[in-house]
Amino acid sequence: MSGSSYGRGARILSIGIAATGLFTFAYFAVASHVVGEVEAKRLDVLWSVMFVVISVIYRPIEQLLSRTLARNRALGIRRHALRTPLLLQGAFAAVFVTIALALHDVIQNDLFGGSATLYWVFTLGTLFYAASYFARGWLAGHQQFGLYGGLVLMESISRFLFPLAVAVGIASGEDVVALGIAAAPALSLIVVPTAWKRRDPPIDLESEEVAEGITATESTTFALAVAVIMLAEQTLLNAAVLTTDITSSDAALAGIVFNVFLITRAPLQLFQAVQTSLLPHLSGLEATAGHDAFARAVRITVLAIAAFAGAVAIGLLAIGPWVMSHVFGQDYDYGRVGLALLGIGMGFHLMAGTFNQAKLAKGEAVPTCGKWIAVAVLFVVWMLVPVVDGELLRAEIGYAAATAILAALLVRQ
Repeated sequence: MSGSSYGRGARILSIGIAATGLFTFAYFAVASHVVGEVEAKRLDVLWSVMFVVISVIYRPIEQLLSRTLARNRALGIRRHALRTPLLLQGAFAAVFVTIALALHDVIQNDLFGGSATLYWVFTLGTLFYAASYFARGWLAGHQQFGLYGGLVLMESISRFLFPLAVAVGIASGEDVVALGIAAAPALSLIVVPTAWKRRDPPIDLESEEVAEGITATESTTFALAVAVIMLAEQTLLNAAVLTTDITSSDAALAGIVFNVFLITRAPLQLFQAVQTSLLPHLSGLEATAGHDAFARAVRITVLAIAAFAGAVAIGLLAIGPWVMSHVFGQDYDYGRVGLALLGIGMGFHLMAGTFNQAKLAKGEAVPTCGKWIAVAVLFVVWMLVPVVDGELLRAEIGYAAATAILAALLVRQ
């Protein structure tokens, strides 16, 4: 994939995923107005737990497919083996269902306040995402970035329509709002038939090789290492919500922390477009080009992130509290410095994600995952030790520091 086509692919994806981030933000903003504070917090917890799970068990297969299909294409290999990724995805989904059913009462009563609807939304929605993330990896590996953007955009629009229906009076209640979380990944698959028509024939389901020189065992090791990375990343995004829910006497504060961390989630979704197109691009360069082209692609991405994060931090320092209060309709005193710190941390997180893609393209998933998990553990410990009064400010400081450390660790060659 050439530099110009990489940039074009990133731009196409950015449009789709930028809109996706806005619709995701709108989903929770509207939901916070149409359900009570406690119900809104349960939806926040549902979203947080679900995306920890799907990122850990499904995104590794997306990354595996993206890297190996792009490597195959760069080397001129047209027979793409899918058996190992399919088996891994199926195994991850089966393990999830087994655990979810075994812990039915614990999940429903302790996590979702006794709501059977939220339990089944969590279980079925997570299963639907197995197909969604497999499709994303296949699309990224074939550089079909327009359809990739269409898939995630369709998902976010579908999800948003459910709280919108409640807001305009077509439906009512927390259950309807929650159902959008399960329905969205299934509805997003409408783009798959179009993608399948454009596939590179033939597809080999029997071969043990996923790419030249990469065996099924190596693919499994790669996927498991990426799973650890995804667990660490989701810990950085969600641990503050969960620890606040455990330690705070204010039942609504975890929802406030979740709302604040949407500041990081929306840009992370936007730059997921860049990272999604970056991995197959770097994998192709690793297979066919030299270090200079590889390093230049990483450097351009990091400079764009620095400019974006600086603008976000300045905007949050200026009008962040006003925007948060008006968007979510909650009477809470948001600190502008804390919000700006979160914006800076978001920038470091995006840089770390870019360096991470470079490591994965080079096949360095195992040593990279150790750095991620160490920083994630450090962040959780920080959240549980009351060095800073106030869970929200503690989360903002801790996130900025943790992501800065992570970026520094991953930038080292």
